[in-house]
Amino acid sequence: MKKLSVILLLVILALNLTSQEVKIALLKYSGGGDWYANPTSLPNLVNFCNRNINTNISTDIATVEAGSIELFNYPLLHITGHGNVIFSPEEAENLRKYLLAGGFLHISDNYGMDQYIRREMQKVFPGQEFVELPFSHPIYHQKYTFPDGLPKVHQHDNKDPQGFGIIYEGRLVCFYDYECDLGDGWESPEVHHDSQVKRDEALKMGANIVQFVFTQ
Repeated sequence: MKKLSVILLLVILALNLTSQEVKIALLKYSGGGDWYANPTSLPNLVNFCNRNINTNISTDIATVEAGSIELFNYPLLHITGHGNVIFSPEEAENLRKYLLAGGFLHISDNYGMDQYIRREMQKVFPGQEFVELPFSHPIYHQKYTFPDGLPKVHQHDNKDPQGFGIIYEGRLVCFYDYECDLGDGWESPEVHHDSQVKRDEALKMGANIVQFVFTQ
């Protein structure tokens, strides 16, 4: 039944039944990291998607814990933060079941969570490594085209932004933006004072992720 709930949501979205409002969720975790960072980012992304790619997503963003059965009500989960992330064995197993049932996880490193999220995703998919996605991957070529991959929103360590994925049985189940900070780019302009160009780039890439998830 849990499996069907995610698949049904994805079928509705793929058929473009925009009268059916859906929700996306922010993933809450233990470990001391600030899972609640960027409070304006997801509502802003949803508004952008509803205006520009014909989605009907609620701006009432849910918060869900990794071990909750409620996970299966959301086709897309977003996780961010600056520090430690811990999934219990039960949470890791629940998250794995969610992803195998058709759900999707977007990870946005807000600077400082890389070593922790890589460790914890090994609990979710033991032995499965993040792989860097080629610039030709469809996630970069939805409504908006990013021929050079992820935009660079914030400097962090001045490295090139990278988009990683976990691919299970040929399906991308998780997308991880690193050295990019899409979540910060989605925030309201007064939060980080990013240029409109940077914010537009981040929102367009976010819309690509949403469109990819809802139509893959």
